Amino acid sequence: MVTAADRAKQPARTSVWLASRASRGRKSDQPTGLDRDKITAATVRLLDAEGLAKFSMRRLAAELGVTAMSVYWYVDTKDDLLELALDAVMGEMRLPAEDDPADWRDQLRALTTEYRRMLVGHPWVSPLAGEYLNIGPHSLAFVAAIQHVLGRTGLPMSGRTGALAAVFQFVYGFGTVEGRFAQRCAAAGLSQDDYFHQVMGTIAGQPELQETFEEATELMEARGGDTVEEMRERDFVFALDLLIAGIEAKSAHQV
Repeated sequence: MVTAADRAKQPARTSVWLASRASRGRKSDQPTGLDRDKITAATVRLLDAEGLAKFSMRRLAAELGVTAMSVYWYVDTKDDLLELALDAVMGEMRLPAEDDPADWRDQLRALTTEYRRMLVGHPWVSPLAGEYLNIGPHSLAFVAAIQHVLGRTGLPMSGRTGALAAVFQFVYGFGTVEGRFAQRCAAAGLSQDDYFHQVMGTIAGQPELQETFEEATELMEARGGDTVEEMRERDFVFALDLLIAGIEAKSAHQV
């Protein structure tokens, strides 16, 4: 059995996806219907509902109506479960087929939209994405789709990892902030628009911030949009267009 201490010493070699563990079926004394897929689905539900900080094996077992030892029959550690949950939600994204004839720009926009939606829908993903190898089947399928699209851009092989970083680290940051803001609003019992207007009103009432606030107001007015969602969408689309234009410019130099 892999322990938390083992994982801390050798995090890369103790990934659930690298474990050489034989598949375990249900023991005679195990609850009927319990398996790794069901446990993973319950993990995702709990993380969505209560967040990463409150998640525990004991809480998961209670959600499933079983003992913690029943869960440990299928996974060695809580980290295993988090890796499984991380890959499970990666599987929610719709990926283009390899023979999809759509323009690479449209495919890239579609992939970034899917990634952003996943990050916002599951805010607990962001802190986990940098902790694990992300080599589960759904994660690898997503990476393969990205690589295929970037291969159609005309960028040289040496520039594709940079393009991937520019685009998807942007989306990661954007989606992370968006998801956290939505969480904060929900915790406050306010809509995103009400929360935003309350914050802006509070800032406007601080004389020492007046000059900065006036400049920010001009930016917000130029930004357009009547709601937080509309403003955010305009920003996302414009920023992504800038990145795509950069890829086009770099690709043109290779011709």
